[in-house]
Amino acid sequence: MPEQRSDTVAFMGGGQMAEAIIGGLLAGDVRSAEAIWATDPVTARRDRLKSEFGIRVGADNLPAVQWASIVVLAVKPQQVERLLKELERDLSGRIVVSIVAGTSIANIADHSPGARIIRAMPNTPALVREGMTALAYGPNVSSDDVEQVRAMFTAVGRVISVEEHLMDAVTGLSGSGPAYVFQAIEALADGGVKVGLPRQTAEILAAQTVLGAARMVLESGEHPAKLKDRVASPGGTTMAGLHQLEQGRFRATLMGAVEAATRRSRELGR
Repeated sequence: MPEQRSDTVAFMGGGQMAEAIIGGLLAGDVRSAEAIWATDPVTARRDRLKSEFGIRVGADNLPAVQWASIVVLAVKPQQVERLLKELERDLSGRIVVSIVAGTSIANIADHSPGARIIRAMPNTPALVREGMTALAYGPNVSSDDVEQVRAMFTAVGRVISVEEHLMDAVTGLSGSGPAYVFQAIEALADGGVKVGLPRQTAEILAAQTVLGAARMVLESGEHPAKLKDRVASPGGTTMAGLHQLEQGRFRATLMGAVEAATRRSRELGR
């Protein structure tokens, strides 16, 4: 087994989110390639991570966990129980970061006594370093543990701390949220095509509009409704469009989507 180092990170699962975090760790010089080991049962995923990042990869979880100081659980919710049973004797003394939707800190602690557990909910814009990650901390996590894990996720976007009981709501909003926005961008572009714009032009207009509007909210610190009112002139084009959205129950539909995804996250954790 390779020599254990204090800065090593092992990813259990090499999917899209693990790939995004690994890319951020390397791009931000938070970790070197020699300090990262990813495991995945799929050969194609291992090959991709190896060729893209030059990190250590493998199919066996145990050697990677025994080598690492931080272990990231990055498997599907349906796989986490089996993974924890496999690793329960070897997670003690390590920082365990779970990005598994719906799996509580208490559930992980039952299988890994002595581990310092942090629950994280990142989202897919982490792939372009514009992710949003919420963190919740287990009872025996130190300030140094928090600092190390925050640095990992800051490398791929923004980080916020929340109480664990809010993590299902985070999953319903920012965890699932990129899919809602992708669908909104697709629909806006389709609307542009319907009124005569070329497809590629419409997609650029839609995506940049969403990006710019989001930056205005974040950078101005003003309420979205106030920003909306500034572009909705009496009797104007924007007001006509907003009226159509209200008739389609746009806001109620988005609120319902967040609520449904939150409910599903709770179901997965049972």
